[in-house]
Amino acid sequence: MADDEHIEEQLGGMEIEVGSGPDDDIEDLTELPEALPVLPLKNTVLFPYLLSPLLVNTPASQRLIDDVLVRPDRLMVCTAVKREVSGPPSADDVYAVGTVLRIVKMLKFPDDSYRLLVQGVARVELGRFTETDPFLRAEIFRIDEVGEVGEEEESVEMTALVRSVAQQFSTLVSESSRLSDELQVLVANLDDPSKLADLVASNLDLDVAGKQQILEANHVGIRLRLVLDQLSKETEALQIETEIKQKVQNEMGKTQREYMLRQQLDAIRRELGESEDDEEEVERLRNEIETAGMPEEAHKQATRELERFSQTPSAAAEHAVIRNYLEWMVALPWNESSEDVLDVTAAREVLNADHYGLDKIKDRIIEYIAVLSLKRDLKGPILCFVGPPGTGKTSLGKSVARALGRKFVRISLGGVRDEAEVRGHRRTYVGALPGRFVQGLRKAGTRNPVIVLDEIDKVGADGRGDPSSALLEVLDPEQNFEFSDHYLEIPFDLSQVLFIATANVMDTVPPALRDRMEVIELPGYTLEEKVEISKGFLIPRQIERNGIGEAGFELTDAAIRKIIERYTREAGVRNLEREIGAICRKVARKVAEGEDEGPVLIDEEGVGELLGPIKAEPELAEDDIAPGVAVGLAWTPTGGDILFIESTQMMGRGELKLTGSMGDVMRESVEAARSWLRSHADRFELDPESFDTHDIHVHVPQGAVPKDGPSAGIGMVSSLASLMTGRATSPRVAMTGEITLRGKVLPVGGIKEKVLAAKRAGIERVVLPERNRRDIEEITDGLLEGLDLQFVGTIDEALDHTLVEAS
Repeated sequence: MADDEHIEEQLGGMEIEVGSGPDDDIEDLTELPEALPVLPLKNTVLFPYLLSPLLVNTPASQRLIDDVLVRPDRLMVCTAVKREVSGPPSADDVYAVGTVLRIVKMLKFPDDSYRLLVQGVARVELGRFTETDPFLRAEIFRIDEVGEVGEEEESVEMTALVRSVAQQFSTLVSESSRLSDELQVLVANLDDPSKLADLVASNLDLDVAGKQQILEANHVGIRLRLVLDQLSKETEALQIETEIKQKVQNEMGKTQREYMLRQQLDAIRRELGESEDDEEEVERLRNEIETAGMPEEAHKQATRELERFSQTPSAAAEHAVIRNYLEWMVALPWNESSEDVLDVTAAREVLNADHYGLDKIKDRIIEYIAVLSLKRDLKGPILCFVGPPGTGKTSLGKSVARALGRKFVRISLGGVRDEAEVRGHRRTYVGALPGRFVQGLRKAGTRNPVIVLDEIDKVGADGRGDPSSALLEVLDPEQNFEFSDHYLEIPFDLSQVLFIATANVMDTVPPALRDRMEVIELPGYTLEEKVEISKGFLIPRQIERNGIGEAGFELTDAAIRKIIERYTREAGVRNLEREIGAICRKVARKVAEGEDEGPVLIDEEGVGELLGPIKAEPELAEDDIAPGVAVGLAWTPTGGDILFIESTQMMGRGELKLTGSMGDVMRESVEAARSWLRSHADRFELDPESFDTHDIHVHVPQGAVPKDGPSAGIGMVSSLASLMTGRATSPRVAMTGEITLRGKVLPVGGIKEKVLAAKRAGIERVVLPERNRRDIEEITDGLLEGLDLQFVGTIDEALDHTLVEAS
């Protein structure tokens, strides 16, 4: 039962007053309409004269309510649905006996649902259904009750039934926690036997069929007997339940309540046959904990969690959480290590077989193996390979693992923004897991694998934490011997792991993280190196992948060079292998179609036929250039390149115009070059006033490509000096170096790539800063053949090599 205030307080919403309150002329309502709307109710039977809350949220039912509210009597019929139906119930789906209800109050909610407070009026029997759309409407016939007034004998029996029902119901209310104590007061003040029967029936724990049977009984005595019978059954069930509880309490005595609950759960498990399986699982985990070789702290933690697991019911959510934790604990390689291969010669053979060149990295790995052979408890180094895409950084990590005989684990850090990816989630979260490092160790099965941290320069950060900061502990040999994962909650030793990070640039790596790593740069491959890599690695791999080994496929050196220079522009060899693969597929097609049985030799001309128009046009030295043009050298992510610096002047107001997508640093180099020339105008026999009467325009072609850096300083001053003196620069001379206003030439980076780019472009002389002489030692003599390298320390020395003598 529920009253107005309870419904309004519990449900809340926009109140629509539709009546003067409960029992509004209900007693005096003797005449009913011939037909009323019928509202089917699922799993609910309502009785006359009782207040009941209703929730209406289907469109058809809401239309019915709207129709009822416009009627003065606000009456409708509610009847229970006989069976489960998928759609709206039809006339055949509802019981023939229902209850006429009056809507007392309605609350309309923002979700368009109706909350109603209704009061029963009378029992009715449904006749013919006059409407079925948009809702049911049927003729009704009031069911007159029998047995309220009768002979003296029947009146005595009725009194006895009323007294028995009232007493038993009061007893049930006092012993049951399901029923409100207020019902005892209502029953005590209720004189009408019919209303008593309906009140008690509405509060019994009965299904729809049971309550419907009571509703359909028009004889009050029969209805009271049905209610009394159900009351006896419920009271008996409640007594049995009480006896069971008392029995368990007697058996347990004064033991703690927790132990009592465990005993009850054990009794239930024995009945369900679950006990043996749980005991076997606990015993299995106990054995695995003992044989896992855990440190003392980890062993204590696992044992403590196992005790909790053995006492937790299998149906509890915590049961699965603890089991998952224990499975992770026993699966980790606490004491498992792979035996290192400490043969330096064999390790070098493995590295050379997998990669061409990269001598600096190979030497560092060989040094680590050599030291490890002398000091077996050596902590793993933290290496970072930095270089352009496609230079083999990740695959080199695999080769290192193979050379050492260790397991290999790759962890991709690109785009990682959540600190939990490193440290793991705490077990309080649903679906919590350890971090990627613990997962990688479980996958490897050893505590000393080679772990490659791919794309460490692309780690992000947001509101979920900073993964870069979490990596500080992982990549610090002084701390990672007790790395703490949030999921495990105990330290794990990572000191035996060989960490290799890879990055394209170091600018985005935080300084603290960069300081913990030994950075080894991988420069882009030269043309000659790419040719050798193609012949030794790429072509054999593509021949095998495309199944043309028996066709005798071969690419000439000239063809390989054409692919490198005309169809790729990269520092690595990823696109080069892609283009070689395209040629192999076209050859495979010809072989499969019978056009070419082999052997297949692809020369320089054949490359053009198979790959189509060239995709890259490198800059080449020109035979003759006009005054104002100088050849500079630039470093790019794909290697090195030459660039032409063009200058011109016109009448004006001494303004300087710069075009060609120059960055701020390059613009400053032009201004520094112009200022130096102006301050030394007498040395070059220049008119000082020309700097105020002429505008100078400096342009670097390929305007869509951004350019920046100080290394074009010599090129800028040579271009301006050539323009203003009328002396052309040598077309076969290229230059690089930063300049100062004092006329100094400072060192720059990327010397190897720039020098090799100059050679590819047909340059004969390269002007370099004196302090870059040491960088030439990294270039083999064969690559420098045919190049005249001139090292300068001042701008004057540079101009002596770049400007052609006046004729």
